[in-house]
Amino acid sequence: ADIYDKTASELEKQGFDCECLGGGRISHQSQEKKIHVYGYSVGFGRANHSVTTEKLKSKYPDYEITWANEGY
Repeated sequence: ADIYDKTASELEKQGFDCECLGGGRISHQSQEKKIHVYGYSVGFGRANHSVTTEKLKSKYPDYEITWANEGY
């Protein structure tokens, strides 16, 4: 929620309207070049991790990027 509040405030100053579609967690293992998206947000529910994963794959094509709905 803290990250969303800060980011939404910055974007709204630029004229954008923001809505949080869900949350989760990200495990980043830079040495192994692995990212794992998982879990949910108590306040916002679960994000669509497949969407997050696809966006991360385009930014980090040399990483192994996975996701799961399990975990918190």
